[in-house]
Amino acid sequence: MKTSIESQRLLFRELLPSDAEAMFELDADPEVVKYVGVPPLTHIDQTRNVIEMIRKQYQEHGIGRWAVLLKETGEFIGWAGLKYIAELNDRKDNYDLGYRFLTRHWGKGYGTESAKTFLDFGFNEMKLDRISAYVDMENTASVKVLEKCGLQFTNTFMDEGDLCGWYEIYNPNSK
Repeated sequence: MKTSIESQRLLFRELLPSDAEAMFELDADPEVVKYVGVPPLTHIDQTRNVIEMIRKQYQEHGIGRWAVLLKETGEFIGWAGLKYIAELNDRKDNYDLGYRFLTRHWGKGYGTESAKTFLDFGFNEMKLDRISAYVDMENTASVKVLEKCGLQFTNTFMDEGDLCGWYEIYNPNSK
C-alpha cells in the first residue's frame, strides 16, 4: 500500500498515533463536526481510538482517511481520503470520498484539492470503478466541492437522523 501522496500544496500520509493532539483539535470543534452526525469529541482518548480504527482500515482495506499536511510548513490541517464502506444507501462496496479540515484552513480550496487528488488516486492507482460521497444536504460548501470535482447527485437518504445527498463518479478510464 502506498503511504503518502502529494498534490500542489498538500502532502497526504497515513494517520499516526502521534497525530492524536491535532486530530483532537479537529474533532473537538463543534463547527468542524456540525454536519457529520457525531458530537464533538471531549477527550483525547476518543481521538486515539479513532486513529486506531483508521489504521485497522489500512490493514483490512488498503485505504482509509489520511492526514493532510501543508507541504510548505508540515502543519497538520485535517484529514482526507477514501474509506471502504461495505453497504450504505442500498449500495455495496463503496469507496467513500471524505475530507475534514481545521476551521482556520476553510475557504482555501484544500477540500477541492484533496478530493481531486483522491479521485485520481482511486481511479488510477487503485483502479476503482466508482467512488461515492455522501453529505448532509445543509453542508452547502461540501456539496459545492463534490460537484466541482465531477461527482453527480443521485438521491437523498437518511443517515443518523440527517438528510444526506449521495454523490458518485465513475472511473473515466473504465470501459
